[in-house]
Amino acid sequence: MKDIPVHNISLNDPDFIANPYSELEELRREIPVFYDPGYDRIFFNLHADISDLLRDKRFGREMLHLYSREELGWPPPDPRLAPFRRFQDHVFMDMEGSAHARLRGLVSKVFTPRQVESLKEKLEATTHALVDVVPKDQPFNFVSDIAEPLPVAMIADLLGIPEPIRPHLRPWSSAIVKMYEMNYSDEDVENANQAADAFMETVLELAAERRAQPQDDLISMLSTAELDGSRLTDTELAATCIFLLNAGHEATVNGSSLGLLALLRNEDALNQLKEAIAVGEGYLLLKTAVNELLRYDTPLPMFERYALEDMEFNGYELKRGQEVALMYISGNRDERRFPQPDELDLTRKDNPLLTFGLGTHYCVGAPLARLELQTVYRILFERISGLKLVGEPKFTEGFVIRGLAELMVRG
Repeated sequence: MKDIPVHNISLNDPDFIANPYSELEELRREIPVFYDPGYDRIFFNLHADISDLLRDKRFGREMLHLYSREELGWPPPDPRLAPFRRFQDHVFMDMEGSAHARLRGLVSKVFTPRQVESLKEKLEATTHALVDVVPKDQPFNFVSDIAEPLPVAMIADLLGIPEPIRPHLRPWSSAIVKMYEMNYSDEDVENANQAADAFMETVLELAAERRAQPQDDLISMLSTAELDGSRLTDTELAATCIFLLNAGHEATVNGSSLGLLALLRNEDALNQLKEAIAVGEGYLLLKTAVNELLRYDTPLPMFERYALEDMEFNGYELKRGQEVALMYISGNRDERRFPQPDELDLTRKDNPLLTFGLGTHYCVGAPLARLELQTVYRILFERISGLKLVGEPKFTEGFVIRGLAELMVRG
């Protein structure tokens, strides 16, 4: 068996959040697998290990489908988190076994390529409208002016969220996702509970309305979808809609912002994309470019799993209940898998990026995310071909949901 060394990693250090790559390269070279006692997790940094682990059914997003809390030696659930857990305990991406298969199957019946394809015209119109109002002769914040409102509008359209409710969606989501960070405060807990309660009640009211008067949206479809005679309960429906909205825009906001920053810092790649767009070949290049941008700077850098049993994994001994942290952001720059991983190659064909996960928990919203990024980059550079970076970007405080708070640009 290989020894697992002990190492402390400062995930929430602002310098690490802004540029983790040199430290991650050193870790891949020196200690690609290590245990951090502060986080009580084993960190995996190599693409091969992460890929294998994601496909290994001996690991899971949760354990309570197999064991009781008493068997695992876990304390009772924290009562402070009850409102948040009301939502989180019904998120299918955090389930395993038959519960995950049932909910994912119901979502897949309505979250179809046809639904995504139907958004193209609206996506283009919304992107143009956002570009219309940014200032043409002074800097603007790409994050708040374009990256944030665009995916919120699209997933809200897909779900069928009425316009008066939409201004609440981003604040609710921002409060909820802070609970996914490694260290959250009492204030974060209170804000997440309030947001989860308000969000749940809103979607429950909408679901009741759509059952009475169905429309052409996901809430209506999810409220009536059946799989082997099973339907979503009201709580499952509300939690699923909230998850789709959170996941459907958090990654896209951060992915589009980090991707634009990467382009503006890599002049050759930027010129290559602009030239392809100018001669009408942007559609072709953007397919590989978006994947490369999501590999180059990963918007959701880390996901976690539990070891469901005592095991040997790739030469390492793991005990049942051990949490493992999968550093997608490191695997996506692994020299063993990607030639010149620190080079932004928009034509990279062999590109098994980890960004959307692998296996049974692969992201159901990946096609929509790719479509949104392809559209926003194409229209942005069609309309503002001379876009340039203004000053240094400002990163958000968390690492698990890693993104930019501010990206000032100008035409």
